[in-house]
Order: sequence, then structure tokens, then C-alpha cells
Amino acid sequence: MSDIALKQQIQNLKKHNARLVRIARDARNKLSAALDGTGLCLWQLDVPSGKLIIYNRRWGSMLGYQPKELSAHFDVWREHLHEDDRQRVLDAFYDHLHGKTPFYEALHRMQHKNGTVTWVLDRGRVTEWDANGSPLKVTGTHIDMTKEKQYEEQLSALANHDPLTGLANRHALLQHFDELKLSGPVCVAFIDLDDFKAVNDTFGHRSGDELLIQLSQRLRNACPEGTIVGRLGGDEFVLLLPFPLTSLLINSTAHTCLRAALTPFELDNGEASVGASIGIDEAQDDDDFINALKRADRAMYHIKHTGKNGAALGQTLISLSACAGA
Repeated sequence: MSDIALKQQIQNLKKHNARLVRIARDARNKLSAALDGTGLCLWQLDVPSGKLIIYNRRWGSMLGYQPKELSAHFDVWREHLHEDDRQRVLDAFYDHLHGKTPFYEALHRMQHKNGTVTWVLDRGRVTEWDANGSPLKVTGTHIDMTKEKQYEEQLSALANHDPLTGLANRHALLQHFDELKLSGPVCVAFIDLDDFKAVNDTFGHRSGDELLIQLSQRLRNACPEGTIVGRLGGDEFVLLLPFPLTSLLINSTAHTCLRAALTPFELDNGEASVGASIGIDEAQDDDDFINALKRADRAMYHIKHTGKNGAALGQTLISLSACAGA
């Protein structure tokens, strides 16, 4: 082959190579754009070197980093795994590399640049082996699941907490009651506010809601550690107290909860006052939450029928004057 023909062939090969490079670059840009649109990050790990090829920018950006700010390497990825999830995730990854599982999958947290956490669903599998059957390449995807996890947490909160006050709702109280009853004595306190309707009529329902919110915080502060504070709805509150009815803590909690309700409330449009009737009784061995609540409700109505603003511990009444003097 003449020199001229050889040079022409080299030139043609260079043009062909440049064209292939352009096609590859264009394909990669299109792939990156398509993946960014789905929220997926496509990655490939070179196992021997630990080098990661990231096919789009999602991996760094989901952790708060600018392009090329975060080195694409296995060690960097491992360092950004949340410390509580790290070992579990690495175990799942190496189990796949060692052939124990058909693929790698882990839902886990990663450390965001700003100190928060990002939830990631990571999937991958070995796509290339060497002559000895050892893994060379692992290809996979990961997707930001933070919003989904936050949505799950919101649903869980709605399922177990009163939306106005944040206290445990009826569903959560039932679960807590069963758990506490397994551990020992449990007293149920039923708190019904006195004259709350007058607050709504005088100040409006928004102010009534503000009073309930303030009272909820007061009840939290008034109760001993381990107490579950809940709201059934309206102006009805429930306490689950992990103590026997004979405990001095039951008596003192009744006093502090009465004071919490009787202390005037500073609202946006004035000062409001309410009272409280409280019934407390101890759950029996065969009681479920509903039966124990009915017993506390009956104790509460002893107070309603004897002038309000007091507490009944079983059949023992605590008057307003006893509360004031405590």
C-alpha cells in the first residue's frame, strides 16, 4: 500500500472514529436527559479499581453536590452511607458479589451535604466477569426515595396522631394500652373539659382550637415519664398511666392535670377559662382498652354529677379545693 493510500485510510479511520465519538456522546446525553426525567441514576462499578461510572448527574445532585464535586468512587459512596445502614447495605452488596444472591438491592439512607439524610433505593447486578469467574463490572440504578419516605411518615403520623394537637389518637391509644398492659398495671384517665362550649361561643372555634393545643402541651408537661397522652376528639382527653391506682403518682397527676385545665388560657382575642372533670381507674386483667375506658368514663361522671372541676380515682373523689391546696 502506498503512503498516499495509507494516509487516506488513516484519515478515513480518524473521521469514522470522530463520528463514533459524536454518536456515543449524543447517545449518552440523551440517556442522561431521559434518566434525569425519571429520577433514576444509572451507574456501573469497575470492581477491581472501585471506579464508578455515573451515566447521569442524579447521584451527586440528590446528595446536594454540584457536578464533579463528588468523586465517583466506591469508597466515596461507602463513606456517604448512613452509619446506621452502612453495614447492612455493604453486606447486601457483597452477598451478591460472592454469588449468594441473584442481585443487589437495598433501601437505605445516605448523608446529604447539608447534614440531612436522603433515602435511596439501590439495585444492581454483576454484568461482567473475568476468566476466573470473578466479578468485573456491576451495573445498577438508584433512585431518590426521600419524598416517598416522608409521605409514609406523614401517613403514619395521621394514622396514629390527632391532627390538631399531635397527641395519640384512639387507634394509637389502643395499641399503647395493649403494650403497657403487658408490662404491668395501667390506669386510664378520662378528662372531659367543663364549659368548653362557652369558649367556642364567646371567642370562636379557632380560639377554641388554640386552647386545646395549649392544654395538650400542659398535659404533656404535667404527666410523669412513661405516660401516654391522647385525645379522643372534641374536648375529651385520655391518659394511659403505667402505675397502679394506689400509686402516689396517680394522685399527683390528677392534681397537676386539674391545675393545667383550671389555669386561664391566653388566646389571641382574650383570656379564656375552662374546668375539667377527670375519672381515673385501673385496668383489670380481662379489660381491653374499650372496657378500661368505660370504667374511667364512669368515674369521670361521678365528678360531673357532683359539681365538676375535680377528679375521681375509682370511687375516691378529689375536689377543687383539694386541688387548690395541693
